[in-house]
Amino acid sequence: MARVELAIVGGGLVGASLALALQEGARARGWRIVLIEPHAPGEPYQPSYDARCSALSFGTQRIYERLGLWPAIARRAEPILQIHVSERGRFGAARLRASEEGVPALGYVVENAWLGECLWQALDSSVVAWRCPAEVQRMTPLDDGYRLHLDDDSHLDCALAVLADGGRSELRERLGIHVRYRPYGQAALIANVTPSEPHRGQAFERFTQDGPLALLPLAENRCALVWTRQTGDAGRLLALDERQFLGELQQQFGYRLGAFRHLGARHLYALALVEAEEQVRPHLALLGNAAHSLHPIAGQGYNLSLRDTLCLAEELLASPAEPGDFATLLRYQARQRLDQQLTVGFSDRVTRLFATAMPLLADGRSLGLLGLDLLPPAKHWFARQAMGLGTRAQA
Repeated sequence: MARVELAIVGGGLVGASLALALQEGARARGWRIVLIEPHAPGEPYQPSYDARCSALSFGTQRIYERLGLWPAIARRAEPILQIHVSERGRFGAARLRASEEGVPALGYVVENAWLGECLWQALDSSVVAWRCPAEVQRMTPLDDGYRLHLDDDSHLDCALAVLADGGRSELRERLGIHVRYRPYGQAALIANVTPSEPHRGQAFERFTQDGPLALLPLAENRCALVWTRQTGDAGRLLALDERQFLGELQQQFGYRLGAFRHLGARHLYALALVEAEEQVRPHLALLGNAAHSLHPIAGQGYNLSLRDTLCLAEELLASPAEPGDFATLLRYQARQRLDQQLTVGFSDRVTRLFATAMPLLADGRSLGLLGLDLLPPAKHWFARQAMGLGTRAQA
């Protein structure tokens, strides 16, 4: 029966990033890595108006630079030069500028399909093998690892199994790993839009009584829209025709980018804070949304997952033990605990703070945004959170 050192269940952005972070060290140590993914990567990348995208923080850009992947990603990465934070109907606002932080960009917006293409192309098939399309039906613990039972009736043994199969991981549930689930009663409506004016690298976080609205700069003067509403109202927006939808969006956002002229396909996602109560066991680790899934309000979910991924790779390669050693996995968990607690807490508190319509809190938010814009130390702290540098420096 086949046996490998690492089996990564889920070949999406997080799983492929882990394989890349381990690749050179695995080659040196003779480790074999298998990525198991139910959906084939598909045809070579083709630009699409409706492509889903991710906001990569400045810290994430530096991680991919260390891994040698950034030159490829940068070909279709749109820099965020400024972030404008405001609340509709209130006077307070804050502006974060890359130039004031001494960095070329606060972050970058990249199409997921392009990021995936860059990752897949960078993986060396002599070290990282694909089982795709394939799905793990169940996992059996062994004394020295796990046995993975695949949907083609084959089996694969591994010293370390990494679950990176998303927030609705059925394998996590079958292994008896419980989650803390906190629904927000909201849904995120995601689409690409085109404004009449150039976005000039500006990102906008606009808080309204009905929920936050974010616009992120994309290539070809598109903007990625993330519009959070109460679940029922989000469904109503999804059903509107293009003219009606853009009219409501214009009313909520204003004319900072002129008139919105084109709307792409719309997608709706229910929002909740989900945290696995166990992220490591002997010979097992959880990464990405399988470990924690955050509200998109601060754009920190994928960036936190990538920091977790790099940290896990570093601990595995620094340990003399084989992958799956529980002491090694516990060191990884301890090292990332503070980053996870602060990032999850920051995202959740901001979500709840701007969700309330109580007058005193609303007035306090406006003063807070105004104070943030006027106090350089506070603005610098907030900018470091946005750049993914809040808890540790990225090398």
